[in-house]
Amino acid sequence: MHTLTEINVTPLLDLAFVLLIIFIITTPLMENSVNLVVPTSAQANQSVNAAETQTISIDKDNNLSLNNEPMDPATLEQRLMALHTEKPDAPVIVRPDKSLSVQQFVSVMDILQRAQISKVGVATRPDEPVTP
Repeated sequence: MHTLTEINVTPLLDLAFVLLIIFIITTPLMENSVNLVVPTSAQANQSVNAAETQTISIDKDNNLSLNNEPMDPATLEQRLMALHTEKPDAPVIVRPDKSLSVQQFVSVMDILQRAQISKVGVATRPDEPVTP
């Protein structure tokens, strides 16, 4: 009588390949199914000291303003660099419009990074209560 001393790995490999094929097929479908509604936050009612905070607003037409003073991106960058040399820890809040594209928001964040502003927040509005 002969005993079996080897484990048959063929069924295990078949299962691994089937799972791999399933993940390859379903992953692209999952990427396009993200539905985001921004910007709202449950923590949006936290208070910030408005006297020390600089506010950058971006409207839906990508018009920038610093503390309600309209300006172009180059001027904004110069003002933020001057702010950083004057007060290195100055907090800045970015208030983007809800319909603003992510690329436009990222370009403002790039300006903040070049100006070496490290305390940056994004203003949101409180979540609207869900009615049953």
